[in-house]
Amino acid sequence: MSVNISISPNVESIVMPENLRVGLMVAEQRKKCQGKGCTLDEYAGFAFGQSPFHVPPSLVSALGKHANKGHYSAAEGIVQLREAIGGFYKRHFKLDVKPSRIVVGPGTKDLIFTVFSMISGYVIIPSPSWIGYFPQLKLLGKHYHTLHTKPEDGFKVNPDDLNLLLSKLGLEKEQHLLILNNPHNPTGALYTKDELTGITKVLRKHDALALSDEIYGLTTYNVDDFISMGHIYPEGTFITNGLSKDRSSGGYRLGSCILPEQDSDELFIDFTKIAATVYTNVSTPTQFAAITAYEPNDEIDEYLSVTRNIHRIMGRFMSEEFNKIDGISATAPQGGFYFYVDFNSLGSNLKKKDVNTSNELGQSLLGHPHHIATVTGDALMLNPDNFGARIAFVDYDGKMAFDKYKKMPPETELDEAKFVKDAAPKMIMGIEKLKEYVSELG
Repeated sequence: MSVNISISPNVESIVMPENLRVGLMVAEQRKKCQGKGCTLDEYAGFAFGQSPFHVPPSLVSALGKHANKGHYSAAEGIVQLREAIGGFYKRHFKLDVKPSRIVVGPGTKDLIFTVFSMISGYVIIPSPSWIGYFPQLKLLGKHYHTLHTKPEDGFKVNPDDLNLLLSKLGLEKEQHLLILNNPHNPTGALYTKDELTGITKVLRKHDALALSDEIYGLTTYNVDDFISMGHIYPEGTFITNGLSKDRSSGGYRLGSCILPEQDSDELFIDFTKIAATVYTNVSTPTQFAAITAYEPNDEIDEYLSVTRNIHRIMGRFMSEEFNKIDGISATAPQGGFYFYVDFNSLGSNLKKKDVNTSNELGQSLLGHPHHIATVTGDALMLNPDNFGARIAFVDYDGKMAFDKYKKMPPETELDEAKFVKDAAPKMIMGIEKLKEYVSELG
């Protein structure tokens, strides 16, 4: 006897995230290749964005030390960790935040999902976008609006465009939440204080909120240039951050959210209720270990400096090399480990090859014989006729690059170019593959 299991249409409407799908496929192909004794890696892996570096040793040691803590802990996060996070924000971001405005969750993705779940009204997603926001909104069945950014604005939110959209939406008498990702995934763009101030004026005018995803904040290449939205719009901004990017601990699944000053006590209670209902608490050993990652630590400060510089060297070199290829244009990243590539000048040539949409561009790049793995199209919330792609420049042995940098930091642009060529041969191969792809378009 068979049972007919009915699935919610919200679940049916989402798919495996494109970066994970392509990244896992590339990893599997590489594993098969190694098993056959291959000497040449067939795939150029620009799809999956994960810090390539090792977890800081002091954090690893702390996790082992606290592995015996098998008890449940506070749903909002243990107070010692929230105090350490508050101190971390004060040292690095000059934000004075009390533990009563900080909640801990199993990664920033889950915290963002919680914010989406709590806040009524519409969400505004700037495009191109990180791949994670849109599927969560679809899963929740929540209304959203796409705000398409422009190359001439550096793919940043233009306050006039935001004001126009919010003015139209204001007729619906709903609350609105703008997503800001700073530094930006996928472009690597960094917002200035004046730009954030312009956006905030519009948000205040329309009584709108902001969710500032600052997970790449400490990967900003000139880190003193980073300004948290918490300085500009403290009363209306949720700020998310975590261990996954700057401390290369994505698998630890630990993030934090700073709640807006406005109604923070009520929001804290609501956040805690959801946490207790959905996941009880973040792994207790991980929370105690994470105190080490947030308290003053010379080893981790040096780690942040070294990895930030390597990201800068890799990102600047790779985007400049992409820009040398006729017909494509790449953004110059200022933080994180992504940049965005515009293929629209090649649109007519792509269509002659039956590549008619941005999704098809991704499939074409990945296909034989080039095998260039990227993220394109719907995953970035691009219009179908917008030929754009996200490039993740992390396909190298991070520990080897880290040790190489510490032994002899590059001092000139020539040194930096040699560093990339020596440390990241797969990415250099990917550049050559892309040149071949473009040349074959005619």
